[in-house]
Amino acid sequence: MRAAIYARYSSDKQSDTSIDDQVRQCQAHIIREGWQLTETYSDHGISGATLLRPGYQQLLSDARDGHFDAVIAEALDRLSRDQEDVAALYKQLTFAGVRLITLAEGDITELHVGLKGTMNALFLKDLAQKTRRGLEGRVRQGRSGGGLCYGYDVVKEQDANGEPIHGGRAINETEAGIINRIFTQFVGGQSPRAIAKQLNQEGIPGPRGKYWRDTAIRGHHQRGTGILRNELYVGRLVWNRQHYVKDPQTGKRLARPNPSSEWVTHEVPYLRIVDDDLWQQAQDRLQVIRHSPAVNKARKTRFWEHRRPPHLLTGLAHCGVCSNRIVSVGRDYLACGHARRLGTCTNRKSIRRPILEAMIMDSLKDRLMQPDHVQAFIAGYHQEINRLNREREQGANGIEQELSKTKRKLSGLIDAIADGLRSDGLQQKLRQLEARKRELEVKLSATPVPAPRLHPNLAALYRQKVTDLHDALNDPSIRQEAIELLRSLIDRVVLQPQDKGYVIILEGDIAAMVTTAQSDQTNKKAAIPEDAACSMKVVAGVGFEPTTFRL
Repeated sequence: MRAAIYARYSSDKQSDTSIDDQVRQCQAHIIREGWQLTETYSDHGISGATLLRPGYQQLLSDARDGHFDAVIAEALDRLSRDQEDVAALYKQLTFAGVRLITLAEGDITELHVGLKGTMNALFLKDLAQKTRRGLEGRVRQGRSGGGLCYGYDVVKEQDANGEPIHGGRAINETEAGIINRIFTQFVGGQSPRAIAKQLNQEGIPGPRGKYWRDTAIRGHHQRGTGILRNELYVGRLVWNRQHYVKDPQTGKRLARPNPSSEWVTHEVPYLRIVDDDLWQQAQDRLQVIRHSPAVNKARKTRFWEHRRPPHLLTGLAHCGVCSNRIVSVGRDYLACGHARRLGTCTNRKSIRRPILEAMIMDSLKDRLMQPDHVQAFIAGYHQEINRLNREREQGANGIEQELSKTKRKLSGLIDAIADGLRSDGLQQKLRQLEARKRELEVKLSATPVPAPRLHPNLAALYRQKVTDLHDALNDPSIRQEAIELLRSLIDRVVLQPQDKGYVIILEGDIAAMVTTAQSDQTNKKAAIPEDAACSMKVVAGVGFEPTTFRL
């Protein structure tokens, strides 16, 4: 039976070595059962209350694709602590014909899902309540309820027994001066964006040592976030403004405001940074802006509820000066986000999105898969695949020889025992040889999928596929799918400013291009082994010179 291992540790009282410990115990179980280990999945420092775990998601994907017959974990709570998620996991694995086995509970059944899922859910709820109670007690003592905002330093204290006292803070005089400057400039008429740009241009580090952004200054009205809305700066600590709930569809934690009656407020005059007059003037201006006609009009559209679908180059285009992302700066215009929003880049040029996308589409078809480069790539690829096959054959021959030798030794020991020889050392040697025999059989049975041969007319096939995808952009029903397929072909687009416009450099994903060209008429992509995909990228860097080009 083919088995996969899943291991996870959260950040509370566990370390990275916990993953190794879990994997080692699961491997021992697989060897004892004589199963074949196919893959190991792990997530480091991620809570079991969320499904947004890369290793967990890959496990589910591979289970649906039939990569293994069983999943082995230390305990059910390593996979999830959420009752609904445990039930959904069990249902998906059962549908895929995959057994779920843990070292603590054994073969997982509906009974385990119900009982253990309930226990884990109660554990999380109880932990949350105790944590909340402790934080509230700390806040009522005038201490931090978690996190450190700009303008303060952590104060490390101990009680009479040497135990740490958490939540102590003290004013950072340098950052306090910046805070007063922000309030003064805002009251004087400057916008949060203009203030952020000026601070960045002067090289003043923002919160967490990063660039200043206008959102960090103006914050959010309901949540009371941002420099201009933080009541701690006038010596008033406000806690429990909001709580978090998990979106059952995405698994993400979303903030929800609490009624003001549930807020916990405590006066901490020793943490005051801004005087009352300056604070009130800033709040008055924030209210004027909030109720201005332009803001009211934008708020009526409820723009925050409408997630824009990605364009062809969303997140892929980068500035050639600062290497940061190119973003939308108006209707159908793109420019460097750090230049326009943060003031940390000198590249102020912009380019129309339709023009850039048309140039990229033409380049995807005509530049990245030129016939002479493709032929050189195919020759190099097949040479690399042949080398990998030879290495695999040599490794398999070595395993077969060792397995044959081990079997002969086992046969000799069994004959000796049958003749009446008995000793502790003989029995121990027998167990060791049996374990080694199972390990060698597992390795020998793990035969990799043969790498596909490449079509000799690869360039023409690829060009036709890209043309078809380009045409599909005009069909609203499949436009988004076509965009995602085209985006998979692009690694990076760099816009390098020049005197008269831009020089545009396109870097393509060679493996994705080959997979697209090799896909069948139903657009189902050909399966390419991971080691073969890596070799394609390495060889393509030589055979496809230049892998980047200029328009």
